[in-house]
Amino acid sequence: MQQQYEGYKDLADSLQSASALLNLERKSQLHQDIITICNHLVNPSFRIAVFGPFNHGKSTLLNAMLGNRTLPIDLIPTTGASITVKYGSDVRTRIMLVDSTEIYRSGTEILQQFAILDGNRQMRKDVSSVEVFCPHPFLETGVEFLDLPGTNDREEQDNLVREKLLSADLVIQLLDARKLMTLGERENLRDWLLDRGIKTVIFVANFLNLLEPDEQKQVQNRLLFVAESFRAELPPGFSNLYRVDALPALRARLKGDVAAANSSGLAAFETALQNIVGILQSNRGSVRLPRVQAIASQIQLSLKAKIDSIAIEIKSFDDKQNSKIEIKQKAANLIYKGFTTSIGELRNWLELPKLLTKYQADAAVALAENNFKAWQINSLKKDLTQLQLAVVKWLYQAYEFFQEERPQDLLIPFPSEPQVILPSKPNNNDDLSEPGSIAVGGGIGWLLGGPVGAAVVGSISYLLNKNIQKQDEQLAKESYHQEVAKLCITAIEDYLSSLSSQGLSILAEYERKAEKVICFEFSQEPVEVSSKRDNLQRLQNGFNHLLQELEKAKIFSNHQAYKEIPKNTNINRKYLPQPERVKLSPEKDPVIKQQQEKTAKNSGTRVESVSPPPPPKASPSPRPEGVEAKFREWELNEEIARMKAEMRSPKACRQTSPGSQTSKQQNSTQSNKAPNQPETQTEKDKITCAYGILGLQTNASQTEVKQAYRTLVKKWHPDLFVNQPQLLKQAQEKMHLVNDAYTILSEK
Repeated sequence: MQQQYEGYKDLADSLQSASALLNLERKSQLHQDIITICNHLVNPSFRIAVFGPFNHGKSTLLNAMLGNRTLPIDLIPTTGASITVKYGSDVRTRIMLVDSTEIYRSGTEILQQFAILDGNRQMRKDVSSVEVFCPHPFLETGVEFLDLPGTNDREEQDNLVREKLLSADLVIQLLDARKLMTLGERENLRDWLLDRGIKTVIFVANFLNLLEPDEQKQVQNRLLFVAESFRAELPPGFSNLYRVDALPALRARLKGDVAAANSSGLAAFETALQNIVGILQSNRGSVRLPRVQAIASQIQLSLKAKIDSIAIEIKSFDDKQNSKIEIKQKAANLIYKGFTTSIGELRNWLELPKLLTKYQADAAVALAENNFKAWQINSLKKDLTQLQLAVVKWLYQAYEFFQEERPQDLLIPFPSEPQVILPSKPNNNDDLSEPGSIAVGGGIGWLLGGPVGAAVVGSISYLLNKNIQKQDEQLAKESYHQEVAKLCITAIEDYLSSLSSQGLSILAEYERKAEKVICFEFSQEPVEVSSKRDNLQRLQNGFNHLLQELEKAKIFSNHQAYKEIPKNTNINRKYLPQPERVKLSPEKDPVIKQQQEKTAKNSGTRVESVSPPPPPKASPSPRPEGVEAKFREWELNEEIARMKAEMRSPKACRQTSPGSQTSKQQNSTQSNKAPNQPETQTEKDKITCAYGILGLQTNASQTEVKQAYRTLVKKWHPDLFVNQPQLLKQAQEKMHLVNDAYTILSEK
């Protein structure tokens, strides 16, 4: 039995811990019930409470059972406190006051001072507990009697009775046979006993002796109906209804009149009571735990309400944060995608083979024509600046979005202008300068001049467009202007090689630094949210611990344990977008290619098989891939602009968690529904015309509008018709109409 009490102690501790988490008011009913049931769980005594309205003879019945006038009896409701009657070697009384003062007296006369109602029928405010010790053999078995104040008199007394009933293992409800089961008694039976799991109840009818014999029979039938309608949980074979004429029984006991005590019904009741208690005492868990279940259910519901409320607040915060993080992550990925695309284009442009193919011919001609500086500014610098700005633009987008490290401008300097040392002049040419003359910048044309200079320019085009074979054999046959042309070509090759090498190195370092710009740090969680998260964890732990103790005690619960709250992993962490890059083969990798070229140059082997460039002055026809790239960039910019607007808008704080399927469906529906109809006829006509230009029905969704616009841009972009003047003009007119139509429908 001791082991069972220890188990109950753990359960009581768990109930009290859960109660502390609720921060209940000390005077609240639930707080009082928890204290009462926890004290009752660890009480080894079997407690019997005598319960009923005032002036029903409760104290008289107890005195009759104890065999003396232990408790105060009067014609008015006298019991002003709950009096616990325990076993003692002699009759004595202990009064505990609220200030912890203890009053210990022999006998029970002191009860007249502390345990009865005053002249105003009020209980004493300074009394905490009243205990009476009595040498009765029934009490010696570990039984306690609890004499409760009468009900239906004062609210304060009713509250005390209601609280104390929870600590009773067996309840004796005293009924007045003269006014059997009033409405108030029936309500108390339901609210104070049944609904709180108290079902070990015995009904005792008093004052039946005061009725006429025929009335006694009618009342007896009514009593049986009351007892049968209440399903008491008593041991099998025992009735839950007894008759005891309390005052005659007390008089008989005081006189020692056994026959009179038997005729009063006291002896039969005492025998049944002792047998019932003997059985229930060995399994008091079946008596106490249903009350625990009723109280624990209230605690769990209160805890759950508190947990769910805090969880909703935290989820709302997490959803808002996740929505912002999701937007930032998407923006970071889009910006990084645009950045890597732009930097890839610049890296591709800086590859030496590409530079040679695109610029060597024009640069060599400009060098020979004494026009290199102008060519560098108007052609090479213009292209490089455009590519550099395209790269830097994305970093400024990132800085505006994330406010991390401010980006640096990308500056790839040009190498020193190429220098050409002219070979010795031939004997048959008097116009050439002295051997070893140096042409700096574009000075070759000035040094050579006239037909010879023109011949050099022509030789440059010839040499670069010709696949030179057997170089050693041709050297002897080359004319002087071809030799000078080769020097120009070589000078430009060295110039572009230096630009490529230095540019790729700067670009690699710039790309590394960009990681500090295209990123964002997850914001520190506010202290109040962290505090709520910790509080939520404590509440859930208390709830789960209580649930475990209830399961150990075999008490059923409808609730499930809460899962442990995952820790916030976003604290002090940065998000760095890392889309997969396309791995280049050694032939296409610019770094490997450049290393191979340097190795070949150092070993004395000239890099050959350079693809011949298009004519120097011709403009290449744009390809559809270029238009597609421009459109992709436009889409990226449009998407980033939209996300910026979302970040600034309160709508960004909407719950857009992955599990919010309803929200997603609503958003999808809204994005695909047809635009609102205009008000004026002019607006209607413009919109109808816009749909027609895009080749759509008037009920087309925004998604269909965008797709149609995309298709028409790819088909009619003017860049596709640069070398076709007639089609170019038609494309420009078409795109003007398409852009206007898209603008009109986008604003709807």
